[in-house]
Amino acid sequence: MPELPEVETIRRGLAKFIVKDKIKNTKVLCEKSFQGEPEAANIIDIRRFGKALIIDLDNDKSLMIHLRMTGQLIYDGHKERYAAGHPSDNFLDNLPNKQTRVILELQNGTLYFNDQRKFGFIKVLDTKNVENDPFIKKLAKEPWQMQLEEFYEKLQKHHTSVKAVILDQTIIAGLGNIYADEALFKAKIHPKTKANKLTKKEAENLLKAARYVMEKSIESGGSTLKDYKKADGTKGDYLDKFAQVFNRQGQPCPRCRTKLEKIKVAGRGTHICPHCQKERE
Repeated sequence: MPELPEVETIRRGLAKFIVKDKIKNTKVLCEKSFQGEPEAANIIDIRRFGKALIIDLDNDKSLMIHLRMTGQLIYDGHKERYAAGHPSDNFLDNLPNKQTRVILELQNGTLYFNDQRKFGFIKVLDTKNVENDPFIKKLAKEPWQMQLEEFYEKLQKHHTSVKAVILDQTIIAGLGNIYADEALFKAKIHPKTKANKLTKKEAENLLKAARYVMEKSIESGGSTLKDYKKADGTKGDYLDKFAQVFNRQGQPCPRCRTKLEKIKVAGRGTHICPHCQKERE
């Protein structure tokens, strides 16, 4: 699943091509992938809440799009094609293909929603009710929106590992596995540390670190493993340029040169420096 910076990268990339265009017709090839009644309308904006994209229309409706595990958004213009999301072997083959679930025919091109495993969706909402949709309503604030007092108060309520807490999208939104590891490393906090044992200063360092690593990722076009591409079909380079610990087990710590390790925390593969991030009793 793309993490928040990847979805933000997709939003920015697609905005250049679809905002101010018009949806002339919608073809639903898989009923599970489209919820609501499609209508012709002009696209006036594309927003993001957590990992959900919101395409606002001029008929007071909005399309909420979630890519989930294998979703793709592929814009095919008259001259160029721009792709975002999970790439498959036929990522840029002829469209529509066997993975195409919804086709939005635009005035100046076509936007394809592909989804191999059919976990993603497009949902029609009243624009005024977007923030009240259950999927969006349960999201917590993102690191940029979260104030220290609120973040520290949330941490103090949880006796589980700090990594498990910051991965919980109802506590703080947007931190997936990569960014949790990177933020905890930057803040010098062991991921197994109980959240309620963090000092206020540690909470402040962690919040600042979360903002930093996500901003750097957005600047570089998102993190990339083998299954993510951004809105122009190329891969983001955060992991190459900025990641300090994720997927670098066995390599020297960039701070102290201790060999980095991979452990399991909250059921997830977790990357740490055992010297910089001391485990507590």
